[in-house]
Amino acid sequence: MVPRIGVFDSGFGGLTVLRALLERIPHACYSFLGDTARLPYGSKSRRTIAHYAAEGAQFLVEEQGAEYLVIACNTASALALDAIQEAVPAPVLGVIEPGAAAAKAASKTGDVLVIATDATVQSHAYAAACRAKGLRALEKACPLLVPLVEEGWTTHPVTAQVIGVYLEELRAQAREEGMRWDTLVLGCTHYPLLRPLLEQAVTPGVQVIDSAQATADAAVKLFGQEHAENEPDTAEVRCFATDSVDKFERLGSRFLGRPTGKVELVDLGG
Repeated sequence: MVPRIGVFDSGFGGLTVLRALLERIPHACYSFLGDTARLPYGSKSRRTIAHYAAEGAQFLVEEQGAEYLVIACNTASALALDAIQEAVPAPVLGVIEPGAAAAKAASKTGDVLVIATDATVQSHAYAAACRAKGLRALEKACPLLVPLVEEGWTTHPVTAQVIGVYLEELRAQAREEGMRWDTLVLGCTHYPLLRPLLEQAVTPGVQVIDSAQATADAAVKLFGQEHAENEPDTAEVRCFATDSVDKFERLGSRFLGRPTGKVELVDLGG
């Protein structure tokens, strides 16, 4: 049986999650929806985010036939996962719980740092998920990193400098709190494109957790796709957006690691 997997994001950063899924489950049929007409979700109320995300989930399940759903959006995972699960009959996986689980597996000290967007940090979702697993987590918003990634400056010296400043501020705060951190969680779907720079910027031996990769690993187990990476790469991918399809097509391949193909415009209404 070929699994049908829907992937939802408020934009197109979640294509890094789809990229990781394609590596782990290469024979599936994927439908990716970016709600680009209504981003950013982070500036909106929990009720509005839940409404928008539920509409996106219903489109993927009811109209595209998705049997499994991955919420490749940190804000929606933090604030709307329950609403999404109520809106659709398919199993639903967010990105935050897998990231916290991977941090738990990697950390020896129990102290982890999380970098994310301001909206995700304000939700404290990663701190709560880590605390539930017995970890102590310190979160930091890094608002300049998303525009730098979208500008294509993923190896630029300026980006390396910005990362250095953010991490030094985070290290100083961790020292003040007496933390012995040994793990860094990338709590934004744009950040996997910066992983080489981030790994260069941390102390040797520190584990960098890519929540996109962690989500793909969790999907393999939740969706019953163990050993799926041994299947031939026969994946089918359809991408949908609610606005800005030209920008999606232009930038999307950078995140997906392959051409997105023709992005289809959809109207979710509401």
